[in-house]
Amino acid sequence: MSVCGDQIAGSVPETLVHPGILAIAYEPLWAIGTGHMPAANEIVEMHAHIRQCLAKRFGAATGEKIRILYGGSVKPANAREILALPDVGGALVGGASLHAADFNAIIRAAE
Repeated sequence: MSVCGDQIAGSVPETLVHPGILAIAYEPLWAIGTGHMPAANEIVEMHAHIRQCLAKRFGAATGEKIRILYGGSVKPANAREILALPDVGGALVGGASLHAADFNAIIRAAE
């Protein structure tokens, strides 16, 4: 959690002109390219932590406007569950975006 907080502090500008167009994507390092993902409660915990970091840095109102995307092994079979989690404002789709049918299923899961 401290690494993500440090990354936000080091990469998000102190002043945001349009916070509503900023999106932060989170993917566990160990999940990149593995096809594995954390448990839903772990995603919720990390997204809540990211939201708290944003609220602390920019204030609650501005912090709430910033979308937090989840990006670890999003697939048609898990997209609906992931997108329904608190503070998950979308998905950063990797390999599944290379297959039209899979990507379309993920898009439909977001509806």
